[in-house]
Amino acid sequence: MGTEFLENPSIAMNPVRIYLVTLLMACAAACTAAAQSVLAIADHINDSTIVYPQSVETDVNKMMQNWYLRTYTALDKEADQQPDVTTSDEEIIKRLQSIPTTIELPFNSVVRAYIDMYTGKKRSLVETMLGMSLYYMPIFEEALEREGLPIELKYLPVIESALNPDAVSRAGATGLWQIMLSTARGLGLEVNTLVDERRDPVASSAAATAYLRQLYEIYHDWSLAIAAYNCGPGNINKALRRAGADTDSTRHDFWAIYPFLPQETRGYVPCFIAATYVMNHYNKHNISPALAKRPILTDSVHVHHRVNFKQIADVLQLPVEELQILNPQYRKQEIPGDIRPYSLVLPANQVYSYILSEKTIASREGARSGRRDKVEPSTGFGPRTAVVNGQAGEWVTVEDVKYHKVARNETMASIAKKYGVSLSDLKRANKNISRPKRGQTLKIVTSKDEFRPYEDTPQPEENDNLLVRNDIASDTEETTAARQVELTDSATTAEIAEVTADYTTLPTDSSTVATDAPAETSGTSAAPSDSVNSKVASTFSNSRSNKTAETPAQTSKSQKSKQSTAKSSQRTHTVRRGESLYKIAKKYGTTVEELQRLNGKNTKLQIGDKIKLP
Repeated sequence: MGTEFLENPSIAMNPVRIYLVTLLMACAAACTAAAQSVLAIADHINDSTIVYPQSVETDVNKMMQNWYLRTYTALDKEADQQPDVTTSDEEIIKRLQSIPTTIELPFNSVVRAYIDMYTGKKRSLVETMLGMSLYYMPIFEEALEREGLPIELKYLPVIESALNPDAVSRAGATGLWQIMLSTARGLGLEVNTLVDERRDPVASSAAATAYLRQLYEIYHDWSLAIAAYNCGPGNINKALRRAGADTDSTRHDFWAIYPFLPQETRGYVPCFIAATYVMNHYNKHNISPALAKRPILTDSVHVHHRVNFKQIADVLQLPVEELQILNPQYRKQEIPGDIRPYSLVLPANQVYSYILSEKTIASREGARSGRRDKVEPSTGFGPRTAVVNGQAGEWVTVEDVKYHKVARNETMASIAKKYGVSLSDLKRANKNISRPKRGQTLKIVTSKDEFRPYEDTPQPEENDNLLVRNDIASDTEETTAARQVELTDSATTAEIAEVTADYTTLPTDSSTVATDAPAETSGTSAAPSDSVNSKVASTFSNSRSNKTAETPAQTSKSQKSKQSTAKSSQRTHTVRRGESLYKIAKKYGTTVEELQRLNGKNTKLQIGDKIKLP
């Protein structure tokens, strides 16, 4: 057709013919481009606009303070001062092809830029990640094996988080695998104030590998699945449509849609290739390997109580930092095991110690301090403990009710202002009226704080003994003598002293002494006390000959006297606003059961009630 077009000018002048020829030439060019190897395109990509992942901005100095790195690994702190070894592109290509992987690892200028970054400016970061990989890589490998995925995907967290379980991106992706919140919820991960399973190495690895398998089942290409993990399937589908990858003539892979991807995703697969290279061939670039000081062996237990790391650390004698490294999913260092059982990772030699000490750990002052299961709202009139002028007591808010007769031109607002109450409180106290009538009486309810000191333990009144002794003094001489006669020769010294004490409290005026003095007393004058002592002595000396029994009337009088004494010593407490049996029992140093025994089992307190006290 091309020869005929040149030899026949009439054909050349046909616009339709010209359009058809142009279309055929474009199709031929497209077919030639489609025939070109995709790897050849990948090998020649040169992009100066790539955006490095946020993981390369990790603060290495802060990471090297990690408890795990300091305790379990030996790092060369001078690693970043070592010069890199000059390596040709051909040598890097050979090393990439020597890594046994399912995912292809092509080389180009973008891949080379990332390799130079890791082996140059970020060599200390590589050494730190090598140290962390001693603990995390076995977890990643186990999760990948479970899903049947290529093991080399374990290097994705290297570019996602630099193996930092607490890493959070500017977009909110969190954890080793940098999972977004919406994705985490869709994968069944728990994220709340206390627990974030995106930070849990085991749980997040299981979720991330399941997500990668889903992406591969969509695209059937690992480069596209890895890119979709970074920017989402929506962006990959847009790039595929723009690249015309829906035709059978174009291979569906990352390099075919490279120009249509977001800038950060363009560098994502090349960065993965570079990370895979440097984690396998770091020793070829003077990067010191991280050595394990001692192996870290762990096991896990289920926690059924709400406990925090400090409780566990105090009992098991473990550093809190170790618990945090092993269990980064607990944001507040608190395990809410009272909600449901949660997993706790411990050093293997501490698992049985935890099981044996579980009750001790749960009972220690800790996670539930200050947490209340049930709270009654305040009425605003409850007592507030205080000490005023050295005396303990309570400030109690009490209501004060006044009445006001509405004068001419007075309003509810002016009356409220006059008495210092709010307009709403004034209306509420008077059936919500808005316009008071002249002569109407309004109820004004105000409140004030009143200090009420605690009542001390009631002591007998000063005249209690005098009252009882007056009863005794009013007895006849025969009654007194009969009471004394009851003391036989076998009476103890204590009993004699009791009787003597009774007499020493009698009134000592002259009339009483004269009345009580026996008729046989000599005319020698003596002090009142001497008269009493001589009377007691004389009573004991003549007890056998003058012994008489107490009459029934005298016995009844004695019992009444004892009842009067018991009644005067009975303690009571007047119930105040806001008081309960518990507060009263605590105040007087007794128990609620004892108060219930004295006042009835179903005691319902009302203000002003008298409560019997033991």
